[in-house]
Amino acid sequence: MKNKRQEKIIQLCLNEDIQTQEELCSKLAAAGFEVTQATVSRDIKELALIKVKDASDKTKYSVPQLKREAIGEDGAQRLTIISDSVNDVDCAQNTVVVKCTAGMAQAVCTKLDSLNIHNAVGTIAGDDTIFVLMRTERDAQRLVKELETIIKGTSGAVK
Repeated sequence: MKNKRQEKIIQLCLNEDIQTQEELCSKLAAAGFEVTQATVSRDIKELALIKVKDASDKTKYSVPQLKREAIGEDGAQRLTIISDSVNDVDCAQNTVVVKCTAGMAQAVCTKLDSLNIHNAVGTIAGDDTIFVLMRTERDAQRLVKELETIIKGTSGAVK
């Protein structure tokens, strides 16, 4: 049930302008899901949804870029190289440090580069470590949160 609910949340956030948790609760109820605001709040955290400004300068929930890339048309996991090879992720100011299984950093880095991560300036990879230079500290924190969601397998539509 949780996976179906989280899949619906992703679908709603991709296709509609959802501005509040209450609005998301009512949309889920209309779709046949019985939820509380606390449940929706946990789902938002697990899905690493972010708030962005729309054209009229109002905030709405959005599915992060890496989350969209992770979920294929069929709901299958598409970023398995990241979830299988990344052991840890952290940031220092605007630099994200991705620790990988030995020998896998180049492959993971190639995948990250192909995703055209928003506000990534560039990447560099060694044997088991990747540095991703982001434009701002906030961008780095957002990327860490997205990568953690993928490597911990909490993306809802994946399991």
